[in-house]
Amino acid sequence: WFSYLCGVLCRLVRLAPSLPLQEDFVYHWKAITHYYIETSDDKAPVTDTNIPSHLEQMLDILTQEEGERESGETGPCMEYLLHHKILETLYTLGKADCPPGMKQQVLTFYTKLLAHIRQPLLPHINVHRPVQKLVRLCGEVLAAPTENEEIQFLCIVCAKLKQDPYLVNFFLENKSKRPEIKSPERAKELKQNALAPDTGQSAAEQRADCPGEPQAAASASTSSPTNNNNSSSSNYNLVTSLLNLTKSPDGRIVVKACEGLMLLVSLPEPAAAKCLTENTELCELLTDRLVSFYKALPQSMDPLDIETVESVNWGLDVYNLKEDAAVFTGKGALISFLSWLDYCDQLIKEAHKSAASVMAKAVRERFFVSVMEPQLMQTSEVGILTSTALLNRIIRQVTSEALLQEMVYFLLGEEKELETQATITQNPLRHRLIEHCDHLSDEISIMTLRLFEQLIQKPNQHILHSLVLRNLEERNYLENKPQDERETMENGQPHDAVDLEEDPLFGDDLSPESRLLGSDWLSSSPQQSPDHLKSDGKTEVHKIVNSFLCLVPDEAKSSYHVEGTGYDTYLRDAHRQFRDYCGVCQQWDWRGNPKPFEKCNLDLPFFEGHFLKVLFDRMGRILDQPYDVNLQVTAVLSKLSLLPHPHLHEYLLDPYISLAPGCRSLFSVIVRVVGDLMLRIHRIPDFTPKLLLVRKRLLGLEPEGINVDHMTLLEGVIVLEEFCKELAAIAFVKYHAAASSSP
Repeated sequence: WFSYLCGVLCRLVRLAPSLPLQEDFVYHWKAITHYYIETSDDKAPVTDTNIPSHLEQMLDILTQEEGERESGETGPCMEYLLHHKILETLYTLGKADCPPGMKQQVLTFYTKLLAHIRQPLLPHINVHRPVQKLVRLCGEVLAAPTENEEIQFLCIVCAKLKQDPYLVNFFLENKSKRPEIKSPERAKELKQNALAPDTGQSAAEQRADCPGEPQAAASASTSSPTNNNNSSSSNYNLVTSLLNLTKSPDGRIVVKACEGLMLLVSLPEPAAAKCLTENTELCELLTDRLVSFYKALPQSMDPLDIETVESVNWGLDVYNLKEDAAVFTGKGALISFLSWLDYCDQLIKEAHKSAASVMAKAVRERFFVSVMEPQLMQTSEVGILTSTALLNRIIRQVTSEALLQEMVYFLLGEEKELETQATITQNPLRHRLIEHCDHLSDEISIMTLRLFEQLIQKPNQHILHSLVLRNLEERNYLENKPQDERETMENGQPHDAVDLEEDPLFGDDLSPESRLLGSDWLSSSPQQSPDHLKSDGKTEVHKIVNSFLCLVPDEAKSSYHVEGTGYDTYLRDAHRQFRDYCGVCQQWDWRGNPKPFEKCNLDLPFFEGHFLKVLFDRMGRILDQPYDVNLQVTAVLSKLSLLPHPHLHEYLLDPYISLAPGCRSLFSVIVRVVGDLMLRIHRIPDFTPKLLLVRKRLLGLEPEGINVDHMTLLEGVIVLEEFCKELAAIAFVKYHAAASSSP
């Protein structure tokens, strides 16, 4: 009988006409308000009531209604929700958390409403105002049971603002607005006022929330941001709540909060960008956390560990503490630091330009200057090595334009005028770092040279201007004499050039696929003899290339005895690297010829600059310093030689320029090294066999055996030979690019 009756009832239900959506919607809302009128026990959890089910039904009805109507048309259920200020009432109930767990239900309702309804809701005053209030409730309590619902709600609000950035002005609240009174009596009053089934909010409550607001505005369904919201005295509670949630012990909450901040900083509204940096603690959070992660690192770390630790992404800070500790001490702390650095970098990259500038300056002052500079300026060799390795890793990781600019100013200063011997110490950190390239500790020298090698590859023009270009602007490294007053040319070469012979192995051209989409930035120096300059540039490039290929005497060459160490390898590498450099430098307007003599101040005393001075000094000692140091010195010089700047090319790669008295160029430094080598070769018995043995050992073709005398010298000769081949390849590729692009 029971089954039969159930079947009959089901048939009757199916045959009964369904209630119109609005009646159904009002029914569910009144069921919620009646609960508060009829229930005396307000300590039972909300999950023991029908409130969650009614809220879910209301959401389903609103979604169904929107689906049945034309796009953008507001239905009667949505009109009812807006007109009766249901969201205001729900906010009040959620704030009071009555019954217990109601705040969680309200947050979920708001989140789903904003997520599922396609029509724009936030412009309505009866939506954005309660949303603002609910935003203020989020993040108030650390590790609250509603954290997950809070972050979901905040993130959907951020996503809506990303879709329509102008709406962010609704969330810049005037600081002069009277704050809500938080007391048990006030909470009880709010609860009682929320129970009116028709309006959902009493007139007194409306007046308390909106002091001085005209009645017409209070009842309007839409509103626009006021000018007060754009003032510099605005609260940005959406940012404040997200910042609070970044302190959560739950890593998932932290990542979601960081994602929300990423959306907000990218909004194009200037008022929001200004409020973000002036009236929130975003800059303090970024820098303070960066400092704390940095200070948690061990005082001493192996530079190789720092350099080779896997790349990190801020949202994927996942690692095993036990496994990482087994790899090397401090790996977990290093990943945490690099992960937060990546977040700061990405945040600044995505931010509105004005906000990015402020945040980058904060990182410079509060982290680089306050924390890193003392570390770099210390006298402890272990401390210098660790901090330099960390700085190198930071330079490698930073990609945002604003943060890179501030980091460069921190390292090199903002000076742009000509560098002199007297001014090289005016920026203590820059001076110290360059001096560290020639430190007594080879490890510190190598690490600092790597730092500069990394630095000069960054897409920032000030780096190259500060280190080298400002000293070459006037071309006063050239001899300032008329052509007819110069010393007699010998064998068609300048008086200070070495006598070179043609290399029969040299090829006239590269394969067609190696042609560069070159530029017209490169031209021959006007100081050259007509014998070295032909209309097609072919003879010129032969002379330049062979000047480098023939610098090292035959008895000091060993590469032709070993397969795979030829000049062609350097040609391929130079072709690729030069193309990459041209892409980076294209925006800097380096195209064209060297600055004309008549516009140069050739009477100024020439100083190559502190950086080139140290590099040339180290290059001059290539026969007497360790192999690894030599490799790093030549690596930095080759990177500089690849740069497509006409003055830098002339100064580093043109052997035929007539240098002013007392000046030196890269070629002249190498010539002096070769002269010293010629004197030493004759003092070492069996020089060539020993040289070949050392080369094979370096290549792993021969096992380590008995020690070879003059090992440092022999290794230096090998580096010298390879460096000359590399410079020849760079010179050829650059001339080839200029020739292929000329009319």
